[in-house]
Formats: sequence, structure tokens, C-alpha cells
Amino acid sequence: MADRDTPAIRRDWLAKTLAGLVGGGLLALGCSGLFAQANGAMPLSIRGQLAMWMVPPIWLGVLSGVYFFRSGGRAWLVLGIAGSLVLGAFLALRSIPTGS
Repeated sequence: MADRDTPAIRRDWLAKTLAGLVGGGLLALGCSGLFAQANGAMPLSIRGQLAMWMVPPIWLGVLSGVYFFRSGGRAWLVLGIAGSLVLGAFLALRSIPTGS
């Protein structure tokens, strides 16, 4: 049974939803790019399909898990940091010279 002091629906659900849509989408695309960059030896037809099809599960996983954050601001902060780390790893991996 819910407490009388605790509202049934939190007011920051919109901030969490937007964090999951925007931040989760960028995180999923970043993970896809990181995967494609890290597996350069894999044939392009397979690598491209795997990179493309890994975006929806990551995005939807983040979008469904974003409601476990205490607030919308914390969701934005955590997803922003995670996206920055993935982007940094992608750029670092991209700057490594390849053998070909």
C-alpha cells in the first residue's frame, strides 16, 4: 500500500523519458560505432549488420532502465557521462593507425 506522503507518479517521468530517448539513443549509436570500429577485420557485410541490429536492444534497454534513477537530472548526468566515455573510446580507437 502506498504512503499518503509519496505520490503515486513522480513528476520527473518526462525528464527520465527524454534522457532515455536522447541519451540512450546516443549511447546505443556510440556503442554500435565502437563495435564496428573495434572489429575492422570482420567482413563489412557482417560487421555492418551486427552494428545496425545492436542499436535497438541497447536503446530500449536503456530506455526501460532509466526509470530506476532517483531523478531525471541524475539520469541525464549518468547517461551523459556514459555517452561521453563511449564517444571518447570510439575516438581513441579511431585514431589508432591500422596495418593496411
